Amino acid sequence: MAASPDLSVLANSLVVGVTGHRHLRGQDIAGLEAGVRTFLQELQSRFHGLPLVVLSPMAEGADQLVAQVALALGLHVVAPLPLPLALYREDFEDPASLQMLERQLHQVEVMELPLERGETVASLALPGPTRDRRYRQAGIFVSSHCHVLLALWDGQPSGRVGGTADIVRFHLEGATPADPDNRRATDTLLGPDQENVVHHLPAARRGAADLADARPRWLVAGEGAQAGSSLPDAFARMFSRQAAFNVDLRRYAAPIAAEPAPSPAAAACPVWRTFTGADWLARLYQRRVARVLSATYVLVALMGFAFFTYTDIVSDDLVIYLFLLLFAAGTVLMLIASRREWQRKYLDYRALAEGLRVQSYWRRAGIVVAGTRAFAHDNFMQKQDVELGWIRNVMRGAGIDGMRVPVTADAAQVQSVVAEWIGEPGGDGQLGYYAGSSLRRARLHRRAELLGLACIGLGVALCVLLAIFASRLDAQTKQVLVSVMGILSVAAAVHEAYMHKKADKELIRQYRFMQRIFASAHRRLAAVVDVVARQRILAALGEAALTEHAEWTLLHRERPLPQSRI
Repeated sequence: MAASPDLSVLANSLVVGVTGHRHLRGQDIAGLEAGVRTFLQELQSRFHGLPLVVLSPMAEGADQLVAQVALALGLHVVAPLPLPLALYREDFEDPASLQMLERQLHQVEVMELPLERGETVASLALPGPTRDRRYRQAGIFVSSHCHVLLALWDGQPSGRVGGTADIVRFHLEGATPADPDNRRATDTLLGPDQENVVHHLPAARRGAADLADARPRWLVAGEGAQAGSSLPDAFARMFSRQAAFNVDLRRYAAPIAAEPAPSPAAAACPVWRTFTGADWLARLYQRRVARVLSATYVLVALMGFAFFTYTDIVSDDLVIYLFLLLFAAGTVLMLIASRREWQRKYLDYRALAEGLRVQSYWRRAGIVVAGTRAFAHDNFMQKQDVELGWIRNVMRGAGIDGMRVPVTADAAQVQSVVAEWIGEPGGDGQLGYYAGSSLRRARLHRRAELLGLACIGLGVALCVLLAIFASRLDAQTKQVLVSVMGILSVAAAVHEAYMHKKADKELIRQYRFMQRIFASAHRRLAAVVDVVARQRILAALGEAALTEHAEWTLLHRERPLPQSRI
């Protein structure tokens, strides 16, 4: 079998999943191969910053056809097999297809999906519902981890469990007739139907008549399935943003590689390596956004000072030029930040990093494995628009990267995750981080509030002074005092707007909430020793953290940089 490439390859790739009919018409094979080749080449050309990876279970018919075309194009193919290989071979009716499987197994990366609870090799030995469910689970796995589902399908509904129609419906609607709650759609606020897309390449079954419409089309769900001849713009932007993330990773590869891992287990985790890149980039753009925000409000304050200076103190043309220069500087600064998308990248990369953090710890603790139906990305960023689906796409790929390196989630492994993720009060874990950060930010916020109050207090004091000594002060002094009052008022107003834009109060509340949930998890974990019970607590902690980080992202997206209010 083919050797595994870079273990972080899928997190940074555009993953195309495959579903399709087993029995295709012989006269259609050449046309279908050409259609698949054109589709893959167009994706490569349009999103050249995203390496293309094909996810195919390698079943007879469409799966093998797409895999063969992909291999001919030099693409990496990952094959999640629904059954142990010895049993899987038995399901190939055509000797030529079996021979093709044997050849392809040496060219692709094989993943045997683990058996679910209650399943044994013996229970899968004979054809029947249990064996059919394994094919459905493989289809669900492909759907849940791909960015585009390529369906070689006649477009007709079917009641067959795990069939092509079943998987297409699951991909678009988040449910299958056999298991309508598979994606836990009632727990989501956005729903997978608004962020999943299918490329339908019409393909007739063997023995069927020609299809009425054989034109390829894109399918998305909304008010029922909606078809179009081109990839919807929202998905194109989604893939472009993922490509931009790859560009940033390559640009800053050296400092990212120098980041130390908290433990050898973290260093060996492919998901953690992707987290390290996202976290480093988030901190980089956070610093840039903070500098732009500070500089912008300083420039606004200086413009206010220049205005009062010109009207009440020094009527010099140079002050007008200074005002215009400050305005121009602020405009240029905001245009640079906006054009380069610093704030968007900061928020996106921070959300991605926090999702990957949870995903990495869940993987190491054995909470999410290949055979389960729920994945970290299924419950993250559900309140956001479809363009933020690129974050979930990276997590989809990172999930497969993690599955390619098996871990043993015994008691010692779970305890190491607890110690590293949660830690002790005052330690290096998230509990110590949120406790220390909430105290530090609360002190800084209090100082900032006092500064604003000082500006207002000085302005009021000058007003009182002016009222008491109005009759004793000359006109020039009064004018200067009034100007100073105006300047202090501008300073107070700008300071208040700056504090609102930073959302310090909300951030402190979030940090305190996160401190409480990590402290609660710490107490509960200390009281139990059973591995399964500890895994449940870590799963609940991860769910709460993902929800809170999504809320944080939503809050800051509603407060963009003030590019139109300089």
